[in-house]
Amino acid sequence: MKIARMKLNNSFETYGIVSEDGKKIIIKEQIQEKTGIPIPPRIKDFLFGGWIEEVNNRKNELEYDISVDEVELLSPLPNPPKIICLAFNYYDHARDAGLTPSEEPVIFIKPRTALNSPHGEVISPSYVKRLDYEAEIAVIMGKKVKKIPEDESLDAVFGYMVFHDVSARDIQFRDKQFTRGKSIDTFAPCGPWITTKDEVVDPQSLKIMTTVNGEIRQNSSSNNMVIPIRKIISSLSNLMTIEPGDIISTGTPAGVAMSMKEPKYLKHNDVVEISIEKLGSIKNKILFN
Repeated sequence: MKIARMKLNNSFETYGIVSEDGKKIIIKEQIQEKTGIPIPPRIKDFLFGGWIEEVNNRKNELEYDISVDEVELLSPLPNPPKIICLAFNYYDHARDAGLTPSEEPVIFIKPRTALNSPHGEVISPSYVKRLDYEAEIAVIMGKKVKKIPEDESLDAVFGYMVFHDVSARDIQFRDKQFTRGKSIDTFAPCGPWITTKDEVVDPQSLKIMTTVNGEIRQNSSSNNMVIPIRKIISSLSNLMTIEPGDIISTGTPAGVAMSMKEPKYLKHNDVVEISIEKLGSIKNKILFN
């Protein structure tokens, strides 16, 4: 199942289920009308309150009659408890940066105020001179866990989505840590929806592609991850309590601007599109102010 959060007619905020081909939507008000199920008003309650299975059992009664093109898609989760991001978790990316990958997750926290819609504009301060893109698979956690074994950790996953970890490299290099350069408002476009884990048989075999103005920059697969998702979750749960709605963004593959011999950092009016197999695509225009 694909669950999206959206605005209708530029004002009415709601959420709904996306058709298998990603082209049509049925919103929660229609789901309730068709099935009689009292759908909760908040998407977080719907996702993690046990409603998914009940609606899924009545899926044959649903009619998808709103085009995705008619709505404004929003970031799927407005208020995640945590956004945890990994650094250098792909062999090729670490190699290009001249680093030896760590056997344990190297993490930083991105604030939820950085969240942006899947087609929203990324607005960078004008003083940023080295703006970079990073395509990532984000895990949406579905259960509260602590010290979960690796072989059980994927059971705690709710689903997955595309995540764009926009990065101000000049700030990052100056600070010698990641948080400030990755925390600017709009620096975390994501979506276009959450795809439940039953539609992703193997999260370690998903194709990942990034283009900038149509030019392919990243072309890789999640099978190049240093630390697989199951181990990421287990390892993080030994450090902190993982909660429903937590977003864990799992790192980016090779091809980012900073690793090029002649770096092609993002410029005003550039368009970045990130596509991940089974999860969909997001597209963001870059603006400097």
